[in-house]
Order: sequence, then C-alpha cells, then structure tokens
Amino acid sequence: MKQNAVLERSPVGAKPLRQRFSGALLRYRWFYLMMVPGLLYYAIYHYVPMAGLIIAFKNYSLGKGILGSEWVGFDNFNIIFHTPDFYKLLRNTLLISVYRILFNMVPDVLLALMLNEVRVLWFKKIIQTVTYGPYFLSWVIVYGLAVAFLAQDSGIVNYYTRELGGTAVNYLASNEYFRPIILLTDMWKSTGFGAIIYLAALATINQELYEAAVVDGAGRWKQLWHVTLPGIRDVFILLLILRIGHIMDAGFEQIYIFLNARVYEVGDIIDTWVFRRGLEELEFSIAIATNLFKSVIGFILIIGANKLAKKFGGSGIW
Repeated sequence: MKQNAVLERSPVGAKPLRQRFSGALLRYRWFYLMMVPGLLYYAIYHYVPMAGLIIAFKNYSLGKGILGSEWVGFDNFNIIFHTPDFYKLLRNTLLISVYRILFNMVPDVLLALMLNEVRVLWFKKIIQTVTYGPYFLSWVIVYGLAVAFLAQDSGIVNYYTRELGGTAVNYLASNEYFRPIILLTDMWKSTGFGAIIYLAALATINQELYEAAVVDGAGRWKQLWHVTLPGIRDVFILLLILRIGHIMDAGFEQIYIFLNARVYEVGDIIDTWVFRRGLEELEFSIAIATNLFKSVIGFILIIGANKLAKKFGGSGIW
C-alpha cells in the first residue's frame, strides 16, 4: 500500500517540476536563442573535427580516405619524437611562449594601472585609442612596419646607424635579434587589448575600499598594493592559466610571417614545422599527431595551473 501511494504521488510531484522547467525555458527563450550561434560554432568547428584525430594513428592517404587508410598505431608519434630537429622545435616553442607570458602580461597590467589613475577623460580616451589601435592590424602589416624600420638596406634604424658612422645590421635575419623583435612587436600589438581587460576588472572594485584605506591613512602606493592589485588578482590568474594552457602555441601567424631560413635555429617552432610537414609535404598524419601531442600537453598544464591557483588562494577557472 505504501509503495503504491508513492507511485501514485510521483507523477503529481514531477508535474510541477516539468512545469517549472518549461516555464523557465519559455521565460528565458531569447537568452537561450542567443546561445545557439555560439554553441553551433563550437560544435561545428571544435567538436565535430575531433573525429579526425584518428588520422594520428593511421597512415592517411587522400585516395583511401580516413576510414580506408591503414592503421599504424603510435608509429607517427615515434617519427615525431625521433625527428632530429624535434627538441630544437620544442625548445624554441617553450622559450618564446614563456617569454610572452613573462614580458607581455606585465605591460598589460601597468598600462591599465596608469590609465586608471588618469583623471582627464579626453586624454585617457586618446591614450586608449592609440594603444588599442594596433590590435586590429594584421601581422602582415606589422611585418611591413618592421621591415620599414629594421631592413638592412632601406630601414630607418640602419639609415641613421650609417649616418652616425656605424655598420648596418640585418635585424630581421639575425639569430640574436629575432626573439626580441617577436616579443616587442607582439607587445606593441596586444598590450592595449590586454589593458582593457584589466580596466574592466578595475571598474568592479568597490570604491568604499579606497575610502576605507584613505581613512586608515593609506597613500596612493598603499592603496595600489592593498586594494587595487588584490582586486585584479583573480583576473590575472585566470589569464595566466589560459596562457599556460596555450604554452605549446607560440603564435604561429606572427612567427610564420617573420620567419626566414637564417633564423630557423631560434625561430622555428612546432607549428611552423607542422605547417611544412602537413600542408607543404602532405604528411597529414604527422601533422595531426603533433597537434594531438600539443593538446595533451596543454590539457595537463592547464589542469595543473588551475590546481596551483586554487592552492595559493586564487579562484581558478572552475
């Protein structure tokens, strides 16, 4: 009798739940509708193509197709790890990525902090526009500007170097200057965009905290140290975790455009090597296997970075 009573009540109890769900779905239908394009984008361009990862374990042939190609197991990974230049490529990739993290995140924060202290609104808007503008330029245009300044024969820098009695330097084809040029151009292009993210974080800090700090006798530097920096700490950690997760991506587009045969020793990275092997030599299995290796390493790094962030008091990603 008791069991029958429960069975009889369960549909009655479940009906309000369904009604609440359908009511919420109807009430927020426009929000769910706006999510559809983003969900479709990730489904079509990020999840459906993951079925092609099986190519990494096959000797892929365009004629035979994915399903008809021969299974080779981990042979493609053995080829990658025994490639003579693999460890040089890995070293260059990691070094350039680490340099980007170390030298590109701090300017974003510094610019945001300086703009946050500007009280003249029109001057602040001008600085934001000037620093944010390069973000919209393609790397081809940035490389053209670099050539205009640094070319050995016609560059502005070398022109004045010769005028002052010095010797022209081929900066763009020098192992010594390649990485600094990569870092400086990336910093010039992306600092303005990064600063806007931190400015948004600064806008969310409760102004009462500054008022309390002033009452306690804190000056501008102590307010910066005890209120402002803690206020953007979580955003900084979040961006740091995301950058660590992409540490195997050293910026293919920029490197590919700036790269030339003379600087392969310090500038050739995994992605440029994959481009040559995968698209120029049509070794698709090697390219997919390399990208799978990168993805696994990135996944491990982002999990580890998230755990470390939580361990030291950060919010992490999840």
